Amino acid sequence: QVQLADSGGGLAQAGGSLRLSCAAPEGAFSSLAMGWFRQPPGKEREFVAGISWSGGSTSYADSVKGRFTISRDGYKNTVYLQMNSLKVEDTAVYYCALSSNSHILIGTHYGEYDHWGQGTQVTVSS
Repeated sequence: QVQLADSGGGLAQAGGSLRLSCAAPEGAFSSLAMGWFRQPPGKEREFVAGISWSGGSTSYADSVKGRFTISRDGYKNTVYLQMNSLKVEDTAVYYCALSSNSHILIGTHYGEYDHWGQGTQVTVSS
């Protein structure tokens, strides 16, 4: 099991910004797709953003397009989620994920990922 360490959550006001980070062990990161999911209170886990192993391709849920940006730093084995123009409905526990399937360019479905971070809480107040 690959240990992913996601962090950076916290409390923000609507319209504000937060940046989440997800660190993966060296060697587990370079050739695999990664993504961010979130689970709002009382709801199922949903896709937020995904990025290819090279970082050259990305995908976003419609609800975050134009506001969130996913990126990765191969030297630091870290994936980031920059969240701008936050809304109250962005409140959720956010999880980073790593796919062990090298054939997946960008995973947008929960089942395409095998390894998960512990989750970091993001709370947006009005």
